[in-house]
Amino acid sequence: MADEVVERRLRTTGAGDHRGRIVAAVKKYSVDDQRIMASWAADCAERVLPHFERAHPTDRRPRDAIGACRRWVDTGVFSMAAIRGASLAAHAAARSATGDDPACFAARAAGQAVATAHVPQHAFGGSYYALKALAAANPQDAEAAVRDEHEWQMNRLPEMLGQEARKRVVIEMRRTRVFVTVKKDEDF
Repeated sequence: MADEVVERRLRTTGAGDHRGRIVAAVKKYSVDDQRIMASWAADCAERVLPHFERAHPTDRRPRDAIGACRRWVDTGVFSMAAIRGASLAAHAAARSATGDDPACFAARAAGQAVATAHVPQHAFGGSYYALKALAAANPQDAEAAVRDEHEWQMNRLPEMLGQEARKRVVIEMRRTRVFVTVKKDEDF
C-alpha cells in the first residue's frame, strides 16, 4: 500500500527521474517512526505556540495545524488536501507575523509538524523552528534557552530516532549568536 502511494506521488509530481533517491528518503522511516516523529514535532511546536498566540490571539491556524497533525497520528487517516491545507495555513500565519520573529517561527514549527504526515523529515523542521522561536524570544540568554529545549526535544524520541534528530538538528555558537541548522544529505 505505501509503495503504491509513493509510486502515485512520483507519477503525479513528475519526480520519476529522481525515483531512487526519493523512495529511499521516504522509506527510511517506518509508518510507526513517522507517527512518532509527527507527535514529537507537534510537541516541539506546541511548546513555543504561546509566542504566536500572545501576539495573535484570534488566529487559530498554527494550533489547528498541530491539531491536524495529532489527528493523523491518532487515526492514521491521511488526506493530502487536509495536511497540505493545514501546513500552508500555518505558514501563512507565520507570514502575517512579520516583524515578530518568535511568533513567526512558532507558526512555522506548527506548519512543519503537520507536514510530517506527508514527509517524515518535516519533523526536523518542527524542532528547528521551535528552537529558532526560543532563540528569538530570549536574545539575552538564547544559548541556554536553546540548549535546554534541544535537550528536552532529543530526550523525547526513541534512541534511534533521537540519534538521527541530533545529527540533523544542530546548534552552534558563533561569536555571540546561537545558530540552529538542519543538516541534510542525499537521503533527506
